[in-house]
Amino acid sequence: MSDAVGLVVGTEDSTPLKFAVAVASDAYLQLDDVVVTQREIPGVGPVMTSGIVTEVRSRHEGASFGSDVFLIADGVLPAQVQEIAEITTTRVDPEVYVPPRPGEAARRAEGEERARALYFDQMQKKVPVGLGRDGAPVYLNLEFLNGVRGAHVSISGISGVATKTSFALWLLHSIFRSGVLGGGGRNSKALVFSVKGEDLLFLDKQNTRLDDRLREDYALLGLPAAPFESVGFFAPPTPQDPTARPYVSGRTSGVNAFWWTLAEFCADGLLPYVFADIEDERNQYTMVVHNVASKLAREAEPAGVDGAVTLEGRTIRTYDALVDFVVEKLSDDSTRSTWAGPAIGQGTANAFIRRLISSVRPLKEILRGDLTKNDSRRVSTENAQITVVDLHQLQERAQRFVVGVVLAAETARKEAAGPGSLLFTMIDELNKYAPREGNSPIKDTLLDIAERGRSLGIILIGAQQTASEVERRIISNSSIKVVGRLDPAEAGRPEYGFLPPSQRQRATLVKPGTMFVAQPEIPVPLAVEFPFPAWATRLSECATHPDAGAPPASASASATPAVRKPGSDVFTRLPPAFEDEEPPF
Repeated sequence: MSDAVGLVVGTEDSTPLKFAVAVASDAYLQLDDVVVTQREIPGVGPVMTSGIVTEVRSRHEGASFGSDVFLIADGVLPAQVQEIAEITTTRVDPEVYVPPRPGEAARRAEGEERARALYFDQMQKKVPVGLGRDGAPVYLNLEFLNGVRGAHVSISGISGVATKTSFALWLLHSIFRSGVLGGGGRNSKALVFSVKGEDLLFLDKQNTRLDDRLREDYALLGLPAAPFESVGFFAPPTPQDPTARPYVSGRTSGVNAFWWTLAEFCADGLLPYVFADIEDERNQYTMVVHNVASKLAREAEPAGVDGAVTLEGRTIRTYDALVDFVVEKLSDDSTRSTWAGPAIGQGTANAFIRRLISSVRPLKEILRGDLTKNDSRRVSTENAQITVVDLHQLQERAQRFVVGVVLAAETARKEAAGPGSLLFTMIDELNKYAPREGNSPIKDTLLDIAERGRSLGIILIGAQQTASEVERRIISNSSIKVVGRLDPAEAGRPEYGFLPPSQRQRATLVKPGTMFVAQPEIPVPLAVEFPFPAWATRLSECATHPDAGAPPASASASATPAVRKPGSDVFTRLPPAFEDEEPPF
């Protein structure tokens, strides 16, 4: 074959699942190349075996000692340099599982052969996920994202280096702008919780670093090089500000302040989310939590239009005052059993009281009965395709409360609405909300989404530094697993067993912008490089000031896709922002 890059070797065993190719002296194979070889089977015809290069090694054949390399270099000792590529099979077509025979030619798969080798030809709806090492697009099967055959995405990697948040947003952009959702795309939504600064408050602004080269990458993937079109932003109110201005600095318009009234807190039974820290389920004070929540739901009466409540004739307008009232009832022997429940001792009540008092400082700004109510304060995905909830100004306990309450409300709303549209929920630092050990209301909600969300149309996109510290059932229910730069100790964990040994090692070395993507149809994870965001990732990247209105329309993907040949600088030069000392997220 004129396009052959080598021959199947005969000095090593070939199996239907793994074989080796001796690379010709005038050719090369690199990791992640897609290779195909063909064998004639009597009575069957040609059998095509395709695979991905998972290891390449080079050695002197004819040398016995390490020092022989000097003799060979001087021409004293005869020897030959030989490169051997290890190929892990991805597809056998037709499915006659016979090993490739030694001496059969192997070639680099391109075009339709590459699509068949990676099952792209069987994907009815393909989501562009990035560019492979050969410069051609790599796709995800939408059926493993939208719940038809699977759902949920798990993204792991070192904080600040693995670009987990960047990839999650890129995936959302690809899902919404590639057209794979069809008519249902108009009603599909995304809920994004932001915990790392104000970087996600500019998703609707064009990035000043968008140039022709980046537009070319987007065009190659069939996507517009443009920011998100429909985005709603929420942030907590500014502390001690009676006007409830959102607590942001870089962007002051288009952001709504969110909070819950004391009346809602009592009526909706939100007290358990105050105790959203992971606790041992054997702690008895958890019974007090539910008893007090039930008592507040029965006894609290709305007072006025600002969300205050009346309890036993006393009007309460602040969370501090509500906590003082509950503490008073639990500290009094005559009322403790009424509020905490029968047979609850003072020691158990005190354990509850200590934790309740410690919640005042983190929660007092978002649980209010002294602010004028308005509909815009309610965190909802109904008014925009992407809804960003900025949590970075809140203490960790308040972040847990917001995530738990919003997730529970959106899950209930989606369950009532029924199937027909999708809700993508993106959560960073998932190990904080659903750790492997312990229980909490948030963990229960996330487990429900992981195990039942597929049938409801709720898709979880979770990002974490360490998948080994996340609840196993959530990781195992994630059809799509993505890995960026990993800590060497973390890479050795069994949670990354889906990575071949060579990819585990490479995961400790990869640069920002490169991810390993595993999906059920393809037995080997694919290394992809995704383009730098077309949307601003910080205030300094906004093409216009965020308060000055919409940016000028960016150039969309051209009708004729760009073509990049293997070996292009896309593999040797990172996008500009990925070279920064401080990654975008």
